[in-house]
Amino acid sequence: MRPGRRPHGAGSAYGRDAPVLLPSAQRADRIVIDKSERRMDLLREGRVIGRYRIDLGDAPQGHKRRRGDERTPEGEYRISDRNPSSAFHLSLQASYPNERDRRWARELGVDPGGDIMIHGGSARWWREDWTDGCAAVSDDEIEEIWRRVPTGTPIRIQP
Repeated sequence: MRPGRRPHGAGSAYGRDAPVLLPSAQRADRIVIDKSERRMDLLREGRVIGRYRIDLGDAPQGHKRRRGDERTPEGEYRISDRNPSSAFHLSLQASYPNERDRRWARELGVDPGGDIMIHGGSARWWREDWTDGCAAVSDDEIEEIWRRVPTGTPIRIQP
């Protein structure tokens, strides 16, 4: 087992190793994603503690409106789940769609979609903006982010 990892069998519902969360004083208390800059910042008490280049969805401009539009949503969300068995190494799920997104979709009669994540996998791809609406970083970076971002962390995704 690599240093800084623990078996998930010990107190976890997941079946593989994942990085251990850092002590609370070293964790992010907010995430800000700037789509136009292709940048994600982890903040603690208003100070940047991590900055990452990200890849977005195939149609990066504009707010996600419906399933399959390959856009990354914009607005206020939270980390709602952590998946150590992700197809993209590790992933942190955003709480998209929120109530505003669901209301808009109902009014238009469309499915708002879901499964918006911050995940690894970018090193395996050859082009920018290849996801279906997620924010992707390298596998090494998602391990670092995983250690710093607990469930419930607020995310602001701005144009």
